[in-house]
Formats: sequence, C-alpha cells, structure tokens
Amino acid sequence: MSGQSTYTPKTGLEKWIDQRLPLPRLMHDTMTTFPTPRNLNIWYTFGGILTFCLGVQIVTGIVLAMHYVPNADLAFDSVESIMRDVNYGWLVRYIHSTGASMFFLAVYIHMFRGLYYGSYKAPRELIWIIGVLIYVLMMATAFFGYVLPWGQMSFWGATVITSLFSSIDQVIPHLGTAITTWLWGDFAVGDATLNRFFSLHYLLPFIIAGVVGLHIWALHVPGNNNPLGIDVKSPQDTVPFHPYYTVKDAFYLCCFVVLFAVFVFYAPDFFGNPDNSIKANPLVTPPDIVPEWYLLPFYAMLRSIPQKLLGVLVLVGSLVTLVFIPWLDTSRVRSCRFRPLMKQFFWAFAVDCVILGYCGSQSVDATAFGVPLVWVARLGTLYYFGYFWVLMPIIGLIETPKKLPASIAQSVLGEPAAAPAE
Repeated sequence: MSGQSTYTPKTGLEKWIDQRLPLPRLMHDTMTTFPTPRNLNIWYTFGGILTFCLGVQIVTGIVLAMHYVPNADLAFDSVESIMRDVNYGWLVRYIHSTGASMFFLAVYIHMFRGLYYGSYKAPRELIWIIGVLIYVLMMATAFFGYVLPWGQMSFWGATVITSLFSSIDQVIPHLGTAITTWLWGDFAVGDATLNRFFSLHYLLPFIIAGVVGLHIWALHVPGNNNPLGIDVKSPQDTVPFHPYYTVKDAFYLCCFVVLFAVFVFYAPDFFGNPDNSIKANPLVTPPDIVPEWYLLPFYAMLRSIPQKLLGVLVLVGSLVTLVFIPWLDTSRVRSCRFRPLMKQFFWAFAVDCVILGYCGSQSVDATAFGVPLVWVARLGTLYYFGYFWVLMPIIGLIETPKKLPASIAQSVLGEPAAAPAE
C-alpha cells in the first residue's frame, strides 16, 4: 500500500500480533486512516456495494450447492426441491438469482462512473484493466450459473453460446467443432456439460474474490480518483476513510439492500425468463433464445452481424476494446464535468447501450416504428466501437475543456481560485 503506516500497537498483544501477522496494521492503514478525497459522491459507494454483492453470491451459492444435483435428469427437480422442501430454500435461491442481477446493476453503475470521471486514466490504468478482467469473469460465471437450473432457456442458451466456437471452423477447419465438443464433454449439451458448468460456476467466484483483492490493492497505490478528476495536492484535500466514508457507504448500502429486498420478496422472477420454468427439452426450441438482461447489449451486437464468425469477432472485440480505453482517451482532463463536448457523446453512449439491450431482448424479426431492430442494433454496434476508437481519441485532441479548480479543498469550500486545464 502507498504511504507510510501510521499504526501504533497499543497493547502487548497487538504488538505481538503486528510483528508476526500485521493484519491490524493492514486494516488500520487501508480502512481507518487511508486518505480519501473529500469530495467523493454517491457513485463512489458502489465499490463497497459490489463487495457486499460478491459476498452474498458466494454464501448463498455455497448453500445452494449443498442441495443441487448437477445431473441432466435431476437438476431441474433438485431446484424445485430447494424451492419447496429445503427450509428457506426459496429465500436462498431468490437472493442468489436476484443477487446476480443486482450485482450487474451495481457493476454497470461502477463502470459508467469510471468512464464519466476518467478513472481509467494515468496512473490508474491497471485498476481499470483488472476491473475489466473482473467483469469478464462475472459474465462467464453468470453464464455458467444460468445453465444450472436446466430449464428451456438454460439448455438452449448453453447450446447457442457454446456453438459459437464452431465458427472457428471458417478459419481452421474442424478446430471449432473440436473445441465445442470438448466444452460439451459429449456430442451435444448434456450431463457432462452440466457437470463442467457447475464446477466452473462454483470455482470462478473465488477467483473473482482474489482478483478483487488485486483490484483494491491497485487502487490503494495511487489512491481514489474523484469527481473533479484532479490529483490530491495537500492534506486538506482528503479525509480519513473512517468514519467519513464507512458511514456514508453503510448508509447507501442499506438503501441498496432495501431495493434488493423489494425484488426478492415482491418480484423475485422480475429478471427471469418464464421459459426457464419449463424443464429442458432438446426436442422443443423456444421461440426466442435470449440471455439475462445484463448480457443483452452484447447479444444484440452478436445477432446483428449476419456472418457468424464476424459476429463472434465483434462480440469479443467489444470486450477487448474496454482494455484499451486508457490509451484511446487522448484528453489531458479526466472528468467529463470539464469536457462539455465529450459529456454529450458519453450520454449518447449510455443511451446506445440501453437501445442495444432492448434490441437484444426482442425477436430477430422485430420492428419499431417500421424499422427492423436488427438495423438499429447494427447502428448501435457501430456507435459503440466508434465512441471508443474514433470519438474518444479525436475529441481529446480538439476539445477545449473548462477550467479546473486549483484543488479539491478549494472546490469543496467554494473558493474562487482556479487553474486553467493543462
């Protein structure tokens, strides 16, 4: 961690522990006295909320794994048994299934906050890249988990997504089919596939927890970014993390838990697909095969490309693009608060993601106001890549940003002194 430790053991026991396993020192330096910009707003509380969500998913997942049977003939019935026979099994399952959606809701807010305030720019590039890795691991974990209930959407979702690897045959004959068969563990999605996905779904959250540790470690080296996007210049710009931000984070976490509870108790199937309440049947294909809502924008990109291999490349490229954002943004100003032109394109990008999600949720031949949604998705995909690879580099060169405050403290205290953007 950055900076000198200010921890002083107060008792002989604390000194003995500190000399052998300095966990109290670590907690003190990273939680209690860690200097944090004094102007962090509500959007910066979602890091702590995400840690809570990860913990909830791991705990409830472990409980569900005690009763789940990863067998193609028994999986669906075992889920029904959890709901009907296990004490409070319905509650644990609803917390877990709703928790996945709440997890992604929080992570999207966290990511868009990072994009808006320029938290990916130097010296925080590695924090952003590790965050993208966590996001990809979350997507994989969610996909594996979506298969486990072994309903109609689970089975056919697994079939469609794993079959994407067969597109590699267009480059190297037979390689894609071999990879797909290897993933299935058979010549079709079945018992072996379910066992593999269950194992991976159980394993990946612990890997995510480890990568989250790296994410937090990387954050504590340069410290937090802030809504102004300017560096800390004096002790007046910061406050100790505790009690100021622990109390603030705890309050907004409680608000988040209330929203979480509303969905768990009053609309537990709000984010689900009704077809997944039907046991998997390889002989009956659902009218529309769609993933969960948090993957819909990427699904829309994939489906908008008529050529299978190109669609897969676009899907992969949309995720790989996120890694290069720190170098695609050429502006010397971090926060969109002081970038009037970039701010407009950012909100257009946010709307574009929502539109892509809507297109992904509709059938392939759906239309809106007489316009085929597949063409809307193509335009949305074009803007997605254009925002990062064209607009972000060019706007950073031609935009004239607003004046930046001289310091965080002066901005918070309302003093007039300001320095022009460099």
